[in-house]
Amino acid sequence: MNRKSIFTVSALMTVLAAPAATWAASCTPSITEAEVQQAQQNWGKGLVAIGAAQDPKATAEKFISETYAYQDGKVLFKPTKAAVTEFRDTPDEALSYFVKGSLPEDQGFALAPYTNVRFENHAITYDCNTAISMGNYYFTGKDGSVTKVDYTMGFIKTADGKLKINIQHSSLPYVPHS
Repeated sequence: MNRKSIFTVSALMTVLAAPAATWAASCTPSITEAEVQQAQQNWGKGLVAIGAAQDPKATAEKFISETYAYQDGKVLFKPTKAAVTEFRDTPDEALSYFVKGSLPEDQGFALAPYTNVRFENHAITYDCNTAISMGNYYFTGKDGSVTKVDYTMGFIKTADGKLKINIQHSSLPYVPHS
């Protein structure tokens, strides 16, 4: 390689890195860790409220409207116990999952009922008006049993300043065969 080639590669790397550096410098996260944790607590309390409600469907509709960003754009939702219709692209599909509705595989996840949902964040990343958390949540059943579930949740800050979920992927932890 001659000196001109080395300079060209170096110059190219500088040019390619500049937009990323400029973008990162122009973006100040507007979501805090406390806001993410509050949104997670609200999600857990909302799920528990569905199972305890006299009218679970109405409670779930309100929960979905207040918690998920369906009215603000695309929501990527992959529930834990969804196999046939793995992804829930609409509020109606989310409602079906939580309270047993339009999709035959749904058994009403929120109707278990749960008495508590506890989040244990592995990490949270922030970027402008978004945040992504990953970790485990623990669902406590009426009998005191606890189920550990892996999760990833993405949050956006809506125009009215509320934090809503735009990404949620849940799965049961991998258990290797003995």
